[in-house]
Amino acid sequence: MEGVLVKTTSSLLLVSMIVMLFSFTGIPACAAPQNSGDVSNRDLTPNDEHAIKATIEAYRTAWLANDAKRVLATFTDDAVLLPAQGSPAVVGIAAIEKYWFTPGGPSTTVTQLDITVDQVDGNPTLAFARGLDNVGWTVSEHGTTRKRFHPGTYLNVMKRLPDGSWRIQVHMWDNGPERVE
Repeated sequence: MEGVLVKTTSSLLLVSMIVMLFSFTGIPACAAPQNSGDVSNRDLTPNDEHAIKATIEAYRTAWLANDAKRVLATFTDDAVLLPAQGSPAVVGIAAIEKYWFTPGGPSTTVTQLDITVDQVDGNPTLAFARGLDNVGWTVSEHGTTRKRFHPGTYLNVMKRLPDGSWRIQVHMWDNGPERVE
């Protein structure tokens, strides 16, 4: 029963956050399309959805290549990370780079990153994508290398840039139980 309550509460919280996000940006979360030049009232096109999924795939393959510059290129300059377990927000691309790619930190290599895209929705300027991920990585420190794995969920708020490309503006995730080998 407790697991059902947690899942229900988590789902309600997620939906509330998305509605609030669209409310604060002036984009109707549930509005009937209107015939105006305002793109916030239009649906995503199949091309938009494809481009959003392509950005998420670029993020995935950049991590697997352990290429920090390519990972960071999938984000907007004003991007925000909302890490798991209620950790403080990481705001801006420079802070994200320091958070994930700290110079002099332990040697870390991503060895597995499977990402599903279970839902994409929004309008031609702002959208969201959510799904599941399975992450595996090694950490080498003090002569010891450990393999770590965990499943997780994510929610990305995606922003369309003036050149028509889509980037991650907000990336939020939570982790399932970690396995260490």
